[in-house]
Amino acid sequence: MKISLITSTYNSGQTLRDTIESVRSQSYSQIEYLIIDGDSTDNTLDLIKENLDIVSNFSSEKDAGIYDALNKGISMSTGDVIGILHSDDVLAYPEVLEDVAKALTASNIDACYGDLNYVDRADLSRTIRTWKSREFDRNLFYSGWMPAHPTFFLRAKHFDTLGSYDLSFFTAADYELMLRMLFKNRLKAVYIPKVMVNMRVGGQSNVTWKNRWIANQEDARAWVANGIDAKWYTRWLKPISKIGQFFG
Repeated sequence: MKISLITSTYNSGQTLRDTIESVRSQSYSQIEYLIIDGDSTDNTLDLIKENLDIVSNFSSEKDAGIYDALNKGISMSTGDVIGILHSDDVLAYPEVLEDVAKALTASNIDACYGDLNYVDRADLSRTIRTWKSREFDRNLFYSGWMPAHPTFFLRAKHFDTLGSYDLSFFTAADYELMLRMLFKNRLKAVYIPKVMVNMRVGGQSNVTWKNRWIANQEDARAWVANGIDAKWYTRWLKPISKIGQFFG
């Protein structure tokens, strides 16, 4: 089983080395690592070219944002399974991709996901909060639940048949994609009860309250776009559900 891992970059020179090294440290051997760069002007391309022993393929050109870059990576990938590793993030331990491969061994399982640590930007060993997930139940989407997107791995064939990231969404294309795959189309997922990714704090949808409000509006639109009805409380429970991440 080949696992394609996609990293989108733009002027990511300060953090990309950590990301690449976490891929290099993986014990699993069947990895296709793709880096899609948005025409960086810092040392990002130098870092990529220094690591072509682990980077299987890369491109560098202007794009329409992170989701556009991820779609380019998906179209370039040749793996059986596709996952996303942002340029601020690192795989949390050397057996992450081994665990993904084991989780997807069963032919009736379409996706897997795990837990996520939000960590200090300068000190990756300092955990700010933890996104602890739970066993999969599609109806949990009604209560505001979703898998942690950076830990989400999906069989590649579903991108072909059900589509990639919807570029009409500014910050919630990841939520819309998982809602479409797991809820609307009833794909089966399995939970890996481990912290799979360490994510530096400061993600786009959470930088400001304004961005968080935009993301909340987009979350609601994701249900409409898929022609499915959320509960009246779904939109509000999603941000509330994150409060527990601050308490171990």
